[in-house]
Amino acid sequence: MIGLIMAAHTLAAANAPLRSAADIQRDASSKPFAVLEFAGVKPGWQVMDMFAGNGYYSEVLSQAVGPQGKVYLHNNQAYMAFASKLNERVKSNRLPNVEVYVREVEDINLPSDSLDLVLLVKTYHDVYFTQSGWTVTADPLFRTIHRILKPGGQLLIIDHHGAPGSGNVRAQDLHRIEAQFAKNDISSRGFTWVEESTILSNSADPLNVSVFDPEITGKTSRFVFRFLKQ
Repeated sequence: MIGLIMAAHTLAAANAPLRSAADIQRDASSKPFAVLEFAGVKPGWQVMDMFAGNGYYSEVLSQAVGPQGKVYLHNNQAYMAFASKLNERVKSNRLPNVEVYVREVEDINLPSDSLDLVLLVKTYHDVYFTQSGWTVTADPLFRTIHRILKPGGQLLIIDHHGAPGSGNVRAQDLHRIEAQFAKNDISSRGFTWVEESTILSNSADPLNVSVFDPEITGKTSRFVFRFLKQ
């Protein structure tokens, strides 16, 4: 359960100076501080924001883990197409504990058992999406995540709800994935499902339209799952 009073380090993230107007506007729908509170992020943690794009969550994590912590803002080459504003975020070393880390999944060379948290925000469904130039699939991705997480380290998944019973088949056209499928799939890959949060749920989402439909973009119903490395 998310406490009524946010931890001091999470409040620090929420109140960090110089956050952009666009980030502050996004907070209303993404609720990143409630997400971090749900994950129990602590100062000093070593974390990876995987397929981070422009690094919205990376900046919040930067404040939450503090100067003794470390954030790997990860993208592969395909995701760099979604990182047009990344240089602005990290210019002049404004986030000194954030390392921009551009690697294909198979080239991630962090030490084994080194991270406290890996965060995947609205990207898990992409391992079941196929397109020219996109080569990330589930098996190598989760092998890598499992390797770099500490024993008992946390994997946090946020993704767009697919309709019940749809499995992974709407990842291609609607960019959605069924929550129960996600729970079963990831649990079969060396992770233990712990709990979920409904903080990003939206009962008005019909679940049968593309997440890029202007009527629903930014307002999709999303599941938030917490797993631990076995």
